[in-house]
Amino acid sequence: MPASPSAAPPFKVLPEPSDLPGPLPEPAVDELRLETVLGALSDPLRLTIVRKLLLESENFDHTCGWFGFDRPKSSLTHHFKALREAGITRQRQYGLERRSHVRVDDLNARFPGLLELVAARTPED
Repeated sequence: MPASPSAAPPFKVLPEPSDLPGPLPEPAVDELRLETVLGALSDPLRLTIVRKLLLESENFDHTCGWFGFDRPKSSLTHHFKALREAGITRQRQYGLERRSHVRVDDLNARFPGLLELVAARTPED
């Protein structure tokens, strides 16, 4: 059962550094649509990406190499783009690499409890 809205989330939210590059294009908070978010999360790899970012983040944001997936770069690029365009993750360009993090505050504002459900999901579910 998801935690109550006043309880601390079951994942850590790292503070945003002050010297970040601007984010890549993404939907505004009021443009986030539940069916789009759920559609993006319906893919098992994308769900794994979001869970890993929520539960295992070591830094504010991560490159696709941090995840350790044995997939072609073009496939990973597609999945990260789908998450960004759905409004689930925010990506920033650092030179030649892109780094991602979950838009926790934005998603919690639009869909309270959703990220707790994502974090609580186990691969056997």
